[in-house]
Amino acid sequence: MKRIYKYIIALCLGISVSSCSKSYLEIQPYGTLSEPILSNKKGVDGLLIGAYSLLKGAGTLTGTYDNGWTSLLAPDDARMGSESGVSIEDAFLFDATTASLNNRWKFIYAAVQRCNDVIRITPTITDASEQQKTQIIAEAKFLRGIYYLQLVTLWKNVPWIDETVNYAAKNYLVTNEIDIYPKIEEDFKFASDNLSATSSEVGRANSWAAKSFLVKTYMFQKKFNEAKPILDNIIANGTTSKGEKYKLLDHYADNFKASTRNNAESIFAVQMSVFDGASGRNGNPMDYYNGTYGGPAATCCGWYQPTFDLVDAYQTDPSTGLPLIDSYHLSPIPTDQGLRSTDPFTPYNGTLDSRLDWTVGRRGIPYLDWGVHPGMAWVRSQRTGGAYSAKKTITRQASVGSERENGNWNNIPYNMIRFADILLWAAECEVEVGSLQKAEEYVNRVRSRAANPDGFVKKYKDNSKPLDGFSDEPAANYKVGLYSGQFSAMGKTFARKAVRFERRLELATEHHRYLDMKRYDGLDFDIAATHNFLMAREQARPGFNPTSNYSTGKFIKGTHEYFPIPQEQIDLSVDDTGVSSLKQNNGYN
Repeated sequence: MKRIYKYIIALCLGISVSSCSKSYLEIQPYGTLSEPILSNKKGVDGLLIGAYSLLKGAGTLTGTYDNGWTSLLAPDDARMGSESGVSIEDAFLFDATTASLNNRWKFIYAAVQRCNDVIRITPTITDASEQQKTQIIAEAKFLRGIYYLQLVTLWKNVPWIDETVNYAAKNYLVTNEIDIYPKIEEDFKFASDNLSATSSEVGRANSWAAKSFLVKTYMFQKKFNEAKPILDNIIANGTTSKGEKYKLLDHYADNFKASTRNNAESIFAVQMSVFDGASGRNGNPMDYYNGTYGGPAATCCGWYQPTFDLVDAYQTDPSTGLPLIDSYHLSPIPTDQGLRSTDPFTPYNGTLDSRLDWTVGRRGIPYLDWGVHPGMAWVRSQRTGGAYSAKKTITRQASVGSERENGNWNNIPYNMIRFADILLWAAECEVEVGSLQKAEEYVNRVRSRAANPDGFVKKYKDNSKPLDGFSDEPAANYKVGLYSGQFSAMGKTFARKAVRFERRLELATEHHRYLDMKRYDGLDFDIAATHNFLMAREQARPGFNPTSNYSTGKFIKGTHEYFPIPQEQIDLSVDDTGVSSLKQNNGYN
């Protein structure tokens, strides 16, 4: 990644120097790249890298990180907010003029345009073979598929802008009254058929990653019959771009460490880079990718906070170790909400799923190798942030010097899809069109890792010296059991709930929950009722901010399943007759 980003900088500098020798009328606008300069293998590869770079959610427009799928949560998983409280997006208080939604729209379409540039220019280059050009176009279509999947799952009704649309042709007023899912499928199918299975650069997509995103596209459409055979193939034969057979890692926590990045569980990961001359800005901005702004030693500004409800969901039945799917909310876990770090507090001693303490920082439990978590006073006011802090993809104290730059940026990749996703999607498909017994088998594969004591969070040897290592004693009362015929015995409705609950536990705070809830709606799941119940439950916790946006937020059925089309984009898409090519989504007029 360092080489890639340095290459981009060098390319831009070279362009600015070479343009100085041209006549006034031939000089390109400052900061732009001309097609003659880019119409070669090196130039097109630079464009392609630029398209990859926006996967991390920044790099153009405002430079903020509220773009794409990142920073998308749900009230029952984690909350976005600031010192003043929960964000308006989390509380469904946005409208067509909300600036963050317009920025998100512009950002993703800027990413789409980078892909289109690669697809349009690549056929013109002469220093690459046809096979090499096909590979480049396949990578660009893979990325375009991802960006359009983001757009359609957030807004549903979006225009399809491809490489044939340009200002000179005056064909840029494209309607959003079409279903673009078939076009997204076409991009991923092209990538699946034409990408190589391995790559010399681990961050690039391979054919198995494209197949996995095609599955994700099918899952959003409830096309379980189409998804199932591809999932079967991925599980049986899929490999990473390094040629490693896909598998679950032995230890859950290894999915979130720099030292074990791009491993056999990683289907496709967004690469991060630090110490590359960009002051960390090409790295993982921890507050959006599962971390606390400034790291665990910060004293303010925790932007990404796990909810009370999420932590409660990790309770298990003390006799079986199975999750309390229907009843966990009836026995909330005691927290240190409202307590100072100096006040006495005893962590919950009931049985818990071991993944909780790799996902959430909570009072009295080791926070990686930083020390025993002293409570939210460590990060920010509990009144606005709640009792918990995020924990995944946080740099270990022992490796800060090599993994973190400029305070808040590290080089831990973000897994957009990992093998646990594949297994749990396969379980969903088995519930709908296959075997309940097979679905249970897939869920148990995921739960077996969580049940292994070798992967539990352990207490320190010495609490005053966390860098001295860990003992063999579990940090909490972990008990994780396997299902033993319940799926078949209790039927499809129970199996659906069990698979979905497992996804929540396994993938918590990894930016899937909000979109998963939208997928589930209508199949033994009511998204509006769920959101509204959980917002009210969070807001009612003693000591939580009484003026939080949760107090006035409400999910409206038939409207809030999708964002409003930004009003600015509607206004910019007006033709000569005064009619906009973009129509507003239902409920926002």
